[in-house]
Amino acid sequence: MRILKLIVIVLLFLAQMGFSQQKSYRIHTVAFYNFENLFDTINDPRTNDDEWTPQGAQRWTSKKYQQKLQHLTRVLTEIGKPENANSPTLIACSEIENRGVLEDLVRQPQMALQDYGIIHFDSPDKRGIDVALLFQNKYFSPTSYTNIPLYIYKKEVQYQEVVSTLEDDDEMVQNSYDNRVFTRDQLLITGFLEGEEIHIIVNHWPSRSGGEKKSSPFREAAGMLNRKIIDSLQKINPNAKVITMGDLNDGPFNNSIKKILGAKGQKKEVPEFGIYNPFEEMAKKGLGTIAYRDSWDIFDQIMVTQSLIKSDFSTYQYWKAGIFNKSYLIQNSGQYKGYPKRHSATEVGFSDHFPVYIYLIKEAK
Repeated sequence: MRILKLIVIVLLFLAQMGFSQQKSYRIHTVAFYNFENLFDTINDPRTNDDEWTPQGAQRWTSKKYQQKLQHLTRVLTEIGKPENANSPTLIACSEIENRGVLEDLVRQPQMALQDYGIIHFDSPDKRGIDVALLFQNKYFSPTSYTNIPLYIYKKEVQYQEVVSTLEDDDEMVQNSYDNRVFTRDQLLITGFLEGEEIHIIVNHWPSRSGGEKKSSPFREAAGMLNRKIIDSLQKINPNAKVITMGDLNDGPFNNSIKKILGAKGQKKEVPEFGIYNPFEEMAKKGLGTIAYRDSWDIFDQIMVTQSLIKSDFSTYQYWKAGIFNKSYLIQNSGQYKGYPKRHSATEVGFSDHFPVYIYLIKEAK
């Protein structure tokens, strides 16, 4: 009996020791969300935004616009919970019309509490839709940022028929003088996350207009540019921590990501200077961020360089990833039941994409 009591005491002591030695971590959420047509109601004569005006096809009124901002606010302030009680420190976004709509968004009461800064450049897109980064000023301090254009020429990709299908596409515009196909720039931001340098690339790669196979060279070119940016950062600093994310219009197994970027779905497979894609395993399980003809794919992805998947958590490292697909973001009736709840003629939705996120953590001192 005395031996049993002694064993119990020892076990309790060991349990208490283990509990007392549990490590605590600082955590930040990094998110990407395709806002799907975040337009104001003002007609811009420089872009093809007529559809998103009060007189346009969408009958886009101030009331609907404010509803859209409220919907986005709800999503953005909930991503990452409950693991992280704070809203995302970094929010990359696409399909925004201009800086003004972002200023309206960060002024929403719940967003304003987080004091988000904005990094945005106008793109050459036909409709003027851009990419941008929102960041919490108290945690992230940008030191440099630039928009890097993607130069694609139809002679180089040798898909004349693809370009012809893109002439009226709402995401590209062809210049007949130099044969260039214009698409969205890639946004590169360097800054310090609580004193640690980190690089962020925000993407919205060319669409699949004209078909997946025929338009693939455009996204492969985007992947090449992305890889070139990452290589240049790693040449300056071999330990550079890089996060590349966005709506890539390709899934984890397409050439642009798997072959051109060389992204790996298993940490153990990632070589030095390589790229880890946590969304590959999710795709294998049939998860998705966008649906088309009842088929799901993960176009929205966040990938990190090998420097962010190390086991030493004395500095910020990748922890885990997720797709934010709460029930209120899902269409619950009609032809598109189960799809992301997008805008319709009768209802202001959220987006035709689900947002994605990752956590960065490090041991708290």
